[in-house]
Amino acid sequence: MDQTNDGTLDFAAKLWSTCDRLRNNMESAEYKHIVLGLIFLKYISDSFEYRYKELGEMIKDPKNDDYYCESEEDRIETLENKDEYTSQNIFYVPEEARFSYILKNATQSDIGKIIDNAMELIEKENPKQLKGVLNKVYTRAPLDSHTLGEIVKTIGSIQLYNENDEMDILGRVYEYFLGKFAQQEGKGGGEFFTPDSVVRLLVEMIEPLNGRVYDGCCGSGGMFVQSMKFLQAHKGQRKNISIYGQESNPTTLKLCKMNLAIRGLSGDIRYGNTYIDDQFKDLRAQYVLANPPFNDKLWGADRTKGDARWLYGLAPENDANYTWLQNFLYHLDSEGTAGVVLANGSMTTSQSANLEIRKGMIESGNVVDCMVALPPQLFFTTGIPACLWFMRKGRNTDKVLFIDARKMGTMIDRVLRKLTDEDIKKIADTYHNWRKGKGYEDVQGFCAEVDRETIAENDYVLAPGRYVGIEEAEDDGVPFEEKMTELAEKLYAQMKESVKLDEVIKKNLEELGYGE
Repeated sequence: MDQTNDGTLDFAAKLWSTCDRLRNNMESAEYKHIVLGLIFLKYISDSFEYRYKELGEMIKDPKNDDYYCESEEDRIETLENKDEYTSQNIFYVPEEARFSYILKNATQSDIGKIIDNAMELIEKENPKQLKGVLNKVYTRAPLDSHTLGEIVKTIGSIQLYNENDEMDILGRVYEYFLGKFAQQEGKGGGEFFTPDSVVRLLVEMIEPLNGRVYDGCCGSGGMFVQSMKFLQAHKGQRKNISIYGQESNPTTLKLCKMNLAIRGLSGDIRYGNTYIDDQFKDLRAQYVLANPPFNDKLWGADRTKGDARWLYGLAPENDANYTWLQNFLYHLDSEGTAGVVLANGSMTTSQSANLEIRKGMIESGNVVDCMVALPPQLFFTTGIPACLWFMRKGRNTDKVLFIDARKMGTMIDRVLRKLTDEDIKKIADTYHNWRKGKGYEDVQGFCAEVDRETIAENDYVLAPGRYVGIEEAEDDGVPFEEKMTELAEKLYAQMKESVKLDEVIKKNLEELGYGE
């Protein structure tokens, strides 16, 4: 019943079904971490055992001068040599921490203790990357051993590791789960993670190939993972990118570190509230990629008056959108670029403090580079319309590019939309061509280059729909007179039918004793 991960989320439905068995035992906020911890354990175990098998074949091959071992003792020593795994960016997993061992003991009454011990052993063997990261909650979790054992068996049946697999497993499963949990609990907003297609669009537009990447609200680390994928796709060197992230939710921070760890990525990921406790005061990054909480309230404005980050003014306490924008601008180097996901309201708010900040960013700062209006229904757990802000330092133009992508994307189910590869390419290419000043032209209903004076005349509103116009209707070749004749005929026919229906309704009312 093994299921190979083919780059889809087919296995997520199975994992969700497994988690749902815990509905009567634990709150969703608790049990999601039980399952995600086991997924992580399964993944690193699979990667370890893949390497273990590979080594097992090499040590028995007389033609392999580097690894061949004649004695059984030497073979065992090689198989358990930690360096043979860490050199390949694979975690060394002690025998009692391997998922195969846990699976064998899934029916034991102390399975919770066995799993916690496995987490301890893995942290002990890999302290640099995993110290304090793994949740050891299985012994005290309100689960009976049978239920926990069944979860272990289900996760054990899914093949999560593939030598060629680069999918953001934890991030995408976590995103999937958050959506399901939110639906289950009737939440319309709250904590959510950036959809894969939106992250890809951000990265394709920013093109992080060389320098520091910063995310002050890094969540499960999806921005970093996608940046590395982009780098690899363009034959870049991993060492050319360094990662800096901050996250205020300690549990989510652990997920981020796990997500990076299974890909052999290292980064400076710190805990703290970015609003009032900036962990990277001296950092100036070449790239910022972020999806901060939308319209956050009570963010601590009174505690940060005079902060050097608020170059264009202090954002109001009831709306942190411009707090985030200014924080990201502060952390850009002199020619850095930022891509930020925010609620649509950030583009049009007339609240006095926000308006003054936005005006300063356009006039004195000249840092707003491009605005993209996104289609609806992209996020699992929020229906709030979203947009992308692209800000850039060192600009030599006072013009802004506006892209209206609200009609793009395709529905993947009744409630969720995603941007296709073609959509991402079209938007990213438009931005790059505009930046280069080569191959760009305004397209009515889709994109427009707008000067600062025009933006000022529109009260500094940055909604693309204000500037790109309405998409031209395709000419179907049917003459206007012919269309009008056809439409008039249909209208008259409907009017006649309406008269007939009125007579039927009137007759029925009379028969019921309600006539005029």
